[in-house]
Amino acid sequence: MTRDLPTTEPQRFDGPVVVEGVSKKFCRQLKTSLSYGLRDICRDVLGLDRNGSTLRPGEFWSLENVSFRLEKGESMGLVGANGAGKTTLLRVLSGLFRPDTGSIRIRGRLAPLIALGAGFRPVLSGRENIYVNLSILGMPLQEIEARFKDIVEFSELEETIDAPLQTYSSGMAARLGFSCAIHTEPDILLIDEVLGVGDLRFRTKCYRRLAELRRRGTAFLLVSHSPAAILGSCDRCIYMARGKIAEIGETSHVIRRYEEDLRRIPTLTPGKTGTQAASKAVVVEGFKVHDIFFADADGNKLVSPVCGDPVTLRIRCSGSIDFPGVKATIIVREGFGDLQTVLTLSTGETPLNLRQGQNEIILGFPYLGLQSGFYTTKIALTASTLEHIAAIETFRFNVERNHRTQHSLFYQPCDWQVVSAVDAGESNHYAISGKGEHAT
Repeated sequence: MTRDLPTTEPQRFDGPVVVEGVSKKFCRQLKTSLSYGLRDICRDVLGLDRNGSTLRPGEFWSLENVSFRLEKGESMGLVGANGAGKTTLLRVLSGLFRPDTGSIRIRGRLAPLIALGAGFRPVLSGRENIYVNLSILGMPLQEIEARFKDIVEFSELEETIDAPLQTYSSGMAARLGFSCAIHTEPDILLIDEVLGVGDLRFRTKCYRRLAELRRRGTAFLLVSHSPAAILGSCDRCIYMARGKIAEIGETSHVIRRYEEDLRRIPTLTPGKTGTQAASKAVVVEGFKVHDIFFADADGNKLVSPVCGDPVTLRIRCSGSIDFPGVKATIIVREGFGDLQTVLTLSTGETPLNLRQGQNEIILGFPYLGLQSGFYTTKIALTASTLEHIAAIETFRFNVERNHRTQHSLFYQPCDWQVVSAVDAGESNHYAISGKGEHAT
């Protein structure tokens, strides 16, 4: 399939998807939007120019002068804040919206995974919806019948395929929609945050199928709010902001720019070490958290630790009495996207002893195994009576990348220490028990 849309000057077409100077505008008010739409239809019928390059009162650019190429077999990520124009771009590419300016050229069969199950009829059975859906996508009846068995087997809905769709759960309907889309053998897949279908086993099955399609030469355009998902699956990336392309290029470079911009947003800015982090702590009477920070091998404070470098996480605190047998737990989550837990560490069966006065809890990492990115951390100190001494919910930090370590999928070794002001010469070294998880 090749779809050519209006353009001011022809461009040479040498890839599955070529987007040149595409812009799309919308109106914020419904009545005005309907009025503009009626006028545009009349101008189209009369063969007059819409003058799509000019904004009318109440309109705004959802996309503005967007240009890129997606080559055969390439996987390209699409990131940006809500309202940046990502979904609008996918809908323009899929033909749901007509761009006001620019051109889109597509060679091959395109399958949009934007809203799984969109267009399904609740009163029809799963079997009937497969035929209707694939017919809409342009697949002939003979081809549908040849692939019907594979579609049902992949969706794992053999027992309910003849039941009305309105009796399906939302997950079952999404699985059916995903199975229909990937069995069209597409040349281009548009994926918009729809891979959370079914349970973990079925999601793994979906990813394996997508990897198989890519090996066959299928191109992907993947929208996700998770930097880890983009880093793990995309060759190049587009960062969109306010309808424009802010950055396009190698994935790690673009994700770094995206994360840097997100950290500039006041509500997401990492908390400063010291009183700001401690002010978010819930503590018992007689205990106080003074400071939380990362330090290098020499004990100097770090603004941002570097992936792969030896670092320590330090918690400066004080107590009016001794707190023996304290269990410390640290839960590190993604700062953006799905907020998945990527690392959980605890002192396990060897608790810490906090003495009266000043203490510094030191969590040492021989090398920091977290990949570059922004993280939010929950820190809990629990007494032997299971009472929370302190719970810090929102300690935030950024990990910088280096040329040696770009990704981390291994267990993170570390150790714990307590340095007491009462006896600085005496320190205890504890082995930790913990669990590290990293999803890409």
